[in-house]
Amino acid sequence: MAVVSASPKSRPHASLQERSVSILGSTGSIGCNTVDLLARNRDAFSVEALTGNRNVKLLAEQAVRLGAKVAVVADESLYGELKDLLSGTAIAAAAGDEAVVEAAGRPSDIVVAAIVGTAGLKPTLEAARRGALVALANKETLVSAGAIMIDAVKSGGATLIPVDSEHSAIFQVFDFERAEAVAKITLTASGGPFREKSLDEMRAMTPEQAVAHPNWDMGAKISIDSATMMNKGLEMIEAYHLFPVATDGIEVLVHPQSVIHSMVSYVDGSVLAQLGTPDMRTPIAYALAWPTRMAAPSETLSLADIGTLTFEAPDTVRFPALRLARESLEAGGCAPTVLNAANEIAVAAFLKRQIGFLDIAEVAESVLDAMETVALNDLETVFAMDAEARKRASALLA
Repeated sequence: MAVVSASPKSRPHASLQERSVSILGSTGSIGCNTVDLLARNRDAFSVEALTGNRNVKLLAEQAVRLGAKVAVVADESLYGELKDLLSGTAIAAAAGDEAVVEAAGRPSDIVVAAIVGTAGLKPTLEAARRGALVALANKETLVSAGAIMIDAVKSGGATLIPVDSEHSAIFQVFDFERAEAVAKITLTASGGPFREKSLDEMRAMTPEQAVAHPNWDMGAKISIDSATMMNKGLEMIEAYHLFPVATDGIEVLVHPQSVIHSMVSYVDGSVLAQLGTPDMRTPIAYALAWPTRMAAPSETLSLADIGTLTFEAPDTVRFPALRLARESLEAGGCAPTVLNAANEIAVAAFLKRQIGFLDIAEVAESVLDAMETVALNDLETVFAMDAEARKRASALLA
C-alpha cells in the first residue's frame, strides 16, 4: 500500500502573491506552458531558476522574459553560448548536470519538475529533500524510484502536487482524510492516434503519425508513449505512489474526448470526476496556486457543444504496454525502472526509424523478461538497473 505524498495538511507555503518558482526543464512542453502562465502573472510570482537541456536560445529568452536569477543548460558545451546570450543582464549562467541539481536546491517556494526521463531524477529529489512544493511533471521520478521519492518528500517535509492532468484530477477529488472510503481510482486515456487501428495498420505507422495526438500538444517522447499507451501504464505506477490505493484499485478507461481527466470511486457508489478542456495549463496552474486557484487561459468547457462523451475498455492485445506496466507494478522492486528505461531506448529508436511502432513494446517486454527483479534499496541500484536495461535494449536493437 502506498503512502499519501501530499494532502491539505502538508506544510504551508507563501501566499500566491509571494511565491518564487524554479522550472526544471523550462524549454520542454510543460516548461513552456509554465513560462506562459508565469508571464501572465508577473505580480504573483518571481522566478529563481530555469534549466534546459540544449535549447540555449529559448532558455535565454525565457530567463530574460521572466527575470530569472539564474539559467542553467545541462549540456556543458553550450555554456559559452548561454553566457553570451545573457550578456548585459543580471542573470547568472551555469551549465552541467550538477548545476541543474544545484538549481533545484536554490531557495524557491515551488519547483516545477518537468525534465523528461531519468535525467530529472536527481534534481527532483534535491527539491523534495529541501522541502519545496514540487509540481511533478517528471513521471520517471516516481516510475523508476517511487519509494525513494516518497521517502524524500516525507523526510524533507515537501509537498508533492502532480501536474499530469490525470493525477491532478484525482488529487482534486480524492478525500485524503477518509482514504479508506475510496473504492478505486480510474485513469482516463484518450487512446492516442491509433485507438481504432488494427495491429497490421499500426505495424506500418510512422513517427509523424504517432506524434500527431488527437487532443493534446505534447513533446515527441510522451506523444509516442501515448500512441503505445505506455504513458497510461506509467501513470498507473505513478498513481500507486501518489495515492493510498492498492494495485488492484487502479484502472484505466479509454475516453477519446479527454474531457473527464480521471475519477475517484467511493464505497457508497459515488464517483467524483474532474472535467476540463485538454490544456496542460489547467493542471499546471492548479499546482502553482495550490491550495488556492488562479486564472488560466484555458478554453472554457462547454458540454453542450461537445454533446457526447464516450468510454471503452482498453485493448491490452493491441496495446500490450498497459499489461507490461501492470505486471511490473505488481512485480515491484526495480521492475518499473527496467520497463521505463527499455521503453525510452525503444521510443528513441522508433523516432530515428530504426524499429517499427509495434517493436517498441516488444523491446520493452524482452528486456523486462530477461532481467531479474531486485529490491529498490537506494539510488545507486536505480541507476545501475536503469543502465543495464538500456544496455540490453540497445543490444536488442543492434
